[in-house]
Amino acid sequence: MIRWLVALAFVPVVLFSPPASAEVRVVRRPDGSIYVYNVRTRSLASSVKATPRRSAQPIEAIEALVERHAKQVALEPELVKAVIQVESAFDPHAMSHKGAMGLMQLMPATAAAYSVSNPYDPEQNIGAGTKYLKRLIVSLGSLELGLAAYNAGPAAVQRFGGVPPYPETRDYVEKVMRLYRGDTLYSLASSNLLRPGRKTYLRRDASGRLIMTTSPPSG
Repeated sequence: MIRWLVALAFVPVVLFSPPASAEVRVVRRPDGSIYVYNVRTRSLASSVKATPRRSAQPIEAIEALVERHAKQVALEPELVKAVIQVESAFDPHAMSHKGAMGLMQLMPATAAAYSVSNPYDPEQNIGAGTKYLKRLIVSLGSLELGLAAYNAGPAAVQRFGGVPPYPETRDYVEKVMRLYRGDTLYSLASSNLLRPGRKTYLRRDASGRLIMTTSPPSG
């Protein structure tokens, strides 16, 4: 009986202790609101050093970096600020569930491509993020397409020939554009850049297997 009591005493510790890989973060957003969230740490590409700085980074210091790096690549600072707000809410330590890191949410491959050793360092993150965003806008020939590629990847934009029909990507482009233009009514709804999703059909083949296709049934 005593052995059972001793064993049960340790159950709450096992059940309710947080995962070793989880972190609780508190972010003060530009509007003064406080956002508390839980993230899991992830392993990064070997060429990227996962060492997020824990000291507070004043918004003014981040904005100064934005001004400098945006001008170096001929982007408007307000556009870069809008991207940062949507990507990370100005949190240098932000990490997405997909592994995107820092202020401009660099993926490990992008960080490595721009020789970023610490993606949580605002200087390196903004420097690489602005260069990457500028390259996407120039290569795709449109601000909206560049933003869509920043979110969904350039391959998706090229494959669809416009803004991919992903709700997340459309929402992302609209949020950034609304902040950048100061226009809360901005929408891609009537834009010729937005590609509608193709209707899919389910049918069975001769062996009885279910097949999903974009071709409508004959007859």
